[in-house]
Amino acid sequence: MKIRTKAPLRIGLAGGGTDVSPFCDIHGGCVLNATINMYAYCSLEEKKDNRVEFISKDINVSFSGELIDNYELDNILTLHKAVYNRIVRQFNNGKALSVKVTTWTDVPMGSGLGTSSTIVVAIISAYREYLNLPLGEYDIAQLAYDIERIDCRLSGGKQDQYAATFGGFNFIEFSSDNKVVVNPLRIKQSTQYELESRMVLYYTGLSRESAKIIDDQVKAVSSSSSKTSLNAMFDLKSAAIKMKEALLKSDIQSIIRLVKESWEAKKATSSAITNPHINKIIERFESHGVQALKLSGAGGGGFMLLFIEPEDRFDIENSVSDLGGKFFRFQFKNEGECSWKI
Repeated sequence: MKIRTKAPLRIGLAGGGTDVSPFCDIHGGCVLNATINMYAYCSLEEKKDNRVEFISKDINVSFSGELIDNYELDNILTLHKAVYNRIVRQFNNGKALSVKVTTWTDVPMGSGLGTSSTIVVAIISAYREYLNLPLGEYDIAQLAYDIERIDCRLSGGKQDQYAATFGGFNFIEFSSDNKVVVNPLRIKQSTQYELESRMVLYYTGLSRESAKIIDDQVKAVSSSSSKTSLNAMFDLKSAAIKMKEALLKSDIQSIIRLVKESWEAKKATSSAITNPHINKIIERFESHGVQALKLSGAGGGGFMLLFIEPEDRFDIENSVSDLGGKFFRFQFKNEGECSWKI
C-alpha cells in the first residue's frame, strides 16, 4: 500500500507577522491569505525490513535508520523525524512504524510561500490516511504548529499550517491561549480571475532564513525601544481587516493600495526585511510600472508578489531578464490538503 498527499502553498495578502507570538497572544493577530496551485507533496509506503527511510527530493537529502520509536532531531530531515516521533508517541501507543516517507515541492525551500509548514501538513495527512486517524482540519493545523514550534523549536507564526490545511481565501484570527479561528471568504469568481491576471510571483533567487526577521518582530512586542516596529505590527493587523472588506467588495484598487501600505509597514518591523539585491529588484520593477509589490512570507528573499496591469506583463518580465530571477504564474485554489491510497 502506498499513500500520496498534497497540500497547497499560500500567498499572504495582509497581516503576515501578526500571527507570531507574543504579538498575537497579547494584542490579537489576523492574517488574510489565499492558497494557490503550487503544492508540497508526500508519499508514504510500508516497509518490510524493520527500518525507516525519510527522503527530501528538493534538497537531495535522505535518512535511513533502524526501527525505533523516537529519532534525534539532529538537523538531518528534522521535520520528517519530528512528525514521525509525534505520530508514534501520540497516536500509535509508542509503537514504531516501518515506513518510507518521501517529500517534494513545486518551489524552492525558503521561498516565503509557507513551504516548511506545508510539508509538515502533507506528512501528517499521509500518516492520518495510513493509520486512519480521526483528525479534523483544526487538529491537523494545530498539530503541525506544535511539531514545528514546540518539538523542533523553529521560529515562526501560525498562518501557514492553517492555510495549507483549509485551503482557499481565509481571514484567520489568532488570540491568546493558542486560539485560532479560520473564516473562509466567499470571493467572486470574477474577482479571483482579475486578481490572477494582475498578480505574478517573482522568485528573487535568494533563499532566506526567516528566524532573524521573526526574532526582530518578537523583540518589538517586549522592548520599549521598538515602538516604531510595534506600531508597524498594528498597521499590518489593520491592513488585514481592511483587505477582507476590499476583497469581499471586489475593490481591486483598494487591494493594491493596501498591499503597498502593508509593504511599508512590513519593512518597519525589521531591518532584515530587505537587502541591497532586493532593493535593486524593487527599483527596477517600480521604474517599469509595477503598481504594488511585497516580499512573500517573513521577507529577506524568496518570492516577491507583484501587482501589474495585465497588458504590461511581458514588458515587465523582459525588463528584468538580466537580474537572474524567475517568474511564476499561478491560479487560486480553494481546496486544502488531501490524501489518497493507491
